[in-house]
Amino acid sequence: MKIFLYDSLSKQKKEFIPIDPKKIRIYACGPTVYNYAHIGNARMSVVTDLLVNILKTKFHKVVFVSNITDVDDKIIEASIREKKPINEITTKYHKIYNQDMKMIGVKKPDFQPKATEHINEMIEMINRLLKNDCAYIEDKHVLFDVSKYEHYGCLSKRTKDQQIAGNRIDVGEYKKNSEDFVLWKPSKKNEPGWKSPWGYGRPGWHIECSAMSEKCLGIPFDIHCGGIDLTFPHHENEIAQSCSAFKKNSDPQSFCKYWFHNGFVTVDGEKMSKSLGNITLINDLLSKYSGSVIRFSLLSSHYRQPLDWSTKILEQSKKTLKKFENFFEKLPSDFVLKDLNEDFDNEFLDSLYDDLNTPRALASLNKLFDKVKGVNKGNKKIILSLAKCFQLLGINLNKKNDESDFATKNESKIVLDLIKEREEARKLKDFERADNIRDKLKKMNIYIEDSVEGTKWIKNE
Repeated sequence: MKIFLYDSLSKQKKEFIPIDPKKIRIYACGPTVYNYAHIGNARMSVVTDLLVNILKTKFHKVVFVSNITDVDDKIIEASIREKKPINEITTKYHKIYNQDMKMIGVKKPDFQPKATEHINEMIEMINRLLKNDCAYIEDKHVLFDVSKYEHYGCLSKRTKDQQIAGNRIDVGEYKKNSEDFVLWKPSKKNEPGWKSPWGYGRPGWHIECSAMSEKCLGIPFDIHCGGIDLTFPHHENEIAQSCSAFKKNSDPQSFCKYWFHNGFVTVDGEKMSKSLGNITLINDLLSKYSGSVIRFSLLSSHYRQPLDWSTKILEQSKKTLKKFENFFEKLPSDFVLKDLNEDFDNEFLDSLYDDLNTPRALASLNKLFDKVKGVNKGNKKIILSLAKCFQLLGINLNKKNDESDFATKNESKIVLDLIKEREEARKLKDFERADNIRDKLKKMNIYIEDSVEGTKWIKNE
């Protein structure tokens, strides 16, 4: 079977033909680590994780890179707001992000580069752009000259007026074109910064991903992933600067062959926003639902379609998964599922090969389930195939053979019980007892933080 993916650049569903079948290379824009990950972050991570799993069924080696943005205006704002050093903010939320993703079955990327560790590569790329006459210096800023890249707008298909409106930051009247964007800017007092040929400063957001993807994967690479909201200006700017740095006015595919974007996440029909108070954090959800339920919910609709997040979806997913979990729990003790050598169900795999059609894939699992409950009751071949399909989705239903999952859940229960006990002590103004519980958690390498939303925790590895 062939794998087909929707390419956001050509706006077509195309057969996936790798640049090098021996080594598939994928890049995804990772989080800006200044706060807890929300359901929108999680959807991109889960969908990309599934894409990697699917590609591994056909190709021996898949290299997946997803960055960490640890220098950004939002991080600086968080540092000021929390009155903590920037590196403390980024280290904390980087750990929380990885832990949250692990809990929902997302594997850590093969490489997870930090922006601050690749400043030299960014400076080098900016120098190339200046040398190629695709960038210019004004008022201690280095800006990309959009007029020098003839394919600008190829990904988003935006008009010039839409491009101007969509740019997030106005960097001054000195720009040659309204669409021009920052590659390097001077650092203000108490902002992080690095020495450069253009003075003490820090990189623009867009150059970070271009430099890190080129460093870790080389160009061109196979697939660039991200949320649909990043199409413009971020991904559009990545194409322009990466292509221009290596070959002026080059074809967009000289940077990346396929662009893979997941749809928006809304909450009860409304866009997530601070003002509406409807931002759903993964950390909060994990106190109420298992990681498998959250992941299953995120896969319940096609990745390119908008996903309207609600308690209803979670409860339905919980009910559906419980049906399968109960089945596997009742299997005889000698029914070992650790080595899943059985083939995938053809309908299931064909659905995922067809642009990750998860709704159709999940429907095929129900058909398999009906088979092992009906005339094929107890058929080991079908049961193993069913288990293997769930494994590909990143959902483990074989709880009794999964000691690590049991350990994680058991530890989580202990931590949550201690946090609850501490909260009760604080209500009773028994602060000595509350402090003792905090110390106990600390000895378990558990970091806790009290906020208006309640007490949050993370394990320090």
